[in-house]
Amino acid sequence: MQRAASPGAVILRAGQGTVAGLLRFVVLFGPAFIVFAVVLLVAGKNPLKAYADIFSATLASGYGFSEVLVKMIPLLLTALAVAIPSRIGLINVGGEGQLYVGALFATWGAVTLADLPRWALLPILGALGFVGGGLWAALSGVLRAKGWVSETISTLLFNYVAILLVNFFVFGPLKDPESANYPQSAQFVPAATLPTFFGTRVHLGLVLAVVALVVYALVLSRTRWGLEMRAIGGNADAARRSGIPLGWYIVVVMLVGGGMAGLAGMTEVSAIQGRLRPSLSPGYGFTGFLISWMAGGRPLGMVAAAVLLAIITAGGDILQMTQRLPGSVVNILMALVLFAVLARRDRARAGRAG
Repeated sequence: MQRAASPGAVILRAGQGTVAGLLRFVVLFGPAFIVFAVVLLVAGKNPLKAYADIFSATLASGYGFSEVLVKMIPLLLTALAVAIPSRIGLINVGGEGQLYVGALFATWGAVTLADLPRWALLPILGALGFVGGGLWAALSGVLRAKGWVSETISTLLFNYVAILLVNFFVFGPLKDPESANYPQSAQFVPAATLPTFFGTRVHLGLVLAVVALVVYALVLSRTRWGLEMRAIGGNADAARRSGIPLGWYIVVVMLVGGGMAGLAGMTEVSAIQGRLRPSLSPGYGFTGFLISWMAGGRPLGMVAAAVLLAIITAGGDILQMTQRLPGSVVNILMALVLFAVLARRDRARAGRAG
């Protein structure tokens, strides 16, 4: 009979796993941070002070950490919008547009159904956000299932259509008549705003994102649907010959993935903006794509990547104040992180091929 491991051995293995994870993190992302430090040096800034400013303003204070959590909410949901279709080999680049359409649907509900009580209105807004983003992504799913257009191309192009669609409505039918010439919808009534926690801006969307991650993990690992999705992702032709309805899965996973991004749009307009504006998202959908790729679609990996990129995103605001740098400078760091992830994948692929 195999003896149970002692508590000390379990703790030792856990510690070794943590150290190994930290080492992998340093090896993977260290070069990106070093190159970014060189960029800061060329710009005449102190990179050590810049990094210290970013991390002290985010992780070393209660307010900063709460803001990291706020930014993680749309990042996790848009990462799921990419991860779910990727399980059957689809590439959803449209999280940004799906977020915008979900926000548009939720705004229509908040303006039209403003007389409803909060307990009834908020679930309706969540459903509208999910449906809006889901239908927008399902269009690309249908085009792919029919063999007409690659979902990579259609979702990418639909991003720009969605943003223009939101512009049309905030300049026209949904424009607040009291906002003069500024394009935005009317302010949401209190019943249409998500509750926040502990006097911070952290809101109920965080619970929704965590629940969505847990459901995603359970469906993939514990259900027949998850098994069939993995079969399609492994070999689509073999899955089709086995009787798995490939076209149905393409449309459904795109709808569910887009619904996650649409839910992110709903949480942004309801909890953060309080109304619909053209500048709703600073690129959450594209950053969510990066998070999903960094994590390989793994739930815990997406959480870790979302924390990292939420810190980097918040760092743009910090560097503007402390280093007098444009906030967009952190996009260079995000690009370097992406290159590091892609380089690691290419090395892993070459190793398997060899």
